[in-house]
Amino acid sequence: MALTQAGSAGSAPAVQTQCNVLALIDHFAMGGAEMLLSQFAVAAPLAGINLSVACLTERDGNPAAAPLRQAGIAPHNLNMVGRPGLGIVQAVRRHIAAVNPDIVHTHLANSDWIGGLAARSLGVPMVCSVHTIEWGHSIETYCLRLVVRGCAARVIAVSDSARRVYAKPGWGSDRQLVTIHNGIDVNPAPGAGREVRREFGWTEDHLVVGMVSALRPEKAHDLALEAISLLRGVFPQLRLLIVGQGASGDRIAQLASPLGDSVVMAGARSDVMRCFDAFDICLHPSRAEAFPTTLIEAMAASVPVLATNVGGIPEIVSDGQTGVLVPAHPSAEVLAGALADLLGDPARRRALGSAGRQKYEREFTARPWVQSTRALYDQVIAESRVGVSGRRRAGRRRSQPHGA
Repeated sequence: MALTQAGSAGSAPAVQTQCNVLALIDHFAMGGAEMLLSQFAVAAPLAGINLSVACLTERDGNPAAAPLRQAGIAPHNLNMVGRPGLGIVQAVRRHIAAVNPDIVHTHLANSDWIGGLAARSLGVPMVCSVHTIEWGHSIETYCLRLVVRGCAARVIAVSDSARRVYAKPGWGSDRQLVTIHNGIDVNPAPGAGREVRREFGWTEDHLVVGMVSALRPEKAHDLALEAISLLRGVFPQLRLLIVGQGASGDRIAQLASPLGDSVVMAGARSDVMRCFDAFDICLHPSRAEAFPTTLIEAMAASVPVLATNVGGIPEIVSDGQTGVLVPAHPSAEVLAGALADLLGDPARRRALGSAGRQKYEREFTARPWVQSTRALYDQVIAESRVGVSGRRRAGRRRSQPHGA
């Protein structure tokens, strides 16, 4: 089941056979991993991957499943209720047996250990993807990740930084842990930014800084708001557009209130590429990140990025070439200073945005992502078949009479 040829950009890869993959994820609420699975599903045929998708439960109506359905893939909902246990493992096992995939690929914490146990019990090889860089220190987390270590043929980290963090507690061996960077296929929306600006009462003269991320503490909206507050006197036309939703929404709105019309919280939007076209700068001052898709989207839209040098961000943004990185956990003054430098230099913004677009085209489209993942699938499946063959030979030897 190996690729006969990797395939080059712009040409269809030569694929010997289809690889049947079952992707299992906790739910399809709005989030990075959930949206990325939809991107992967759309691009999977480029690498000869025949993908089916299942989720353990529904959350918030599973909005992130909409792109899957548009691609003709209807995710199967296993309707898990309450805390996961033996019952859901058995339900997942039955679903895997019915689908009969070549390999199971899990996403998010519960799916990793539940899918791992179910796949192992059926002799189906399994890989899981690590989408986060923060795991906590509970005994439960530690034990469940050790279950995954025993079940997963490979653990795919979305960045080298995430792989190092995951390896530190001993949750995976050097052979088991691999890095595959995500990719996305998105279309810029040139000209649409003017409409977005008009929607909020802004003109071409306004300097629009945008944040596109879930509203959670680690995304550091509080720090961004403080930096904007420091710069309003110097740049009276400065505006901050916050796109996203999350548990910290009320708190962020409270912090933004004193800034009046300098800040707009737009909530979740389905037209993020139109929003990026309205930005002069994409701001991403996160305190922790594995591999933020929003920075790839910004680069695809030729928008310069200002971000913190944490986690997997420097694996996306080359400081001074495709964006600007400030040290981890900066003060508001440091962030404001870096932002002011970019706001005051339109030529530099254009150069960074152009270089970012070129890097996106070279490294972060979906094709290399799905092709690298397909190569890993093939390796794992081949190893699994060798292992099964070896166990059968050993079984036959044991069953022969002594001295035969």
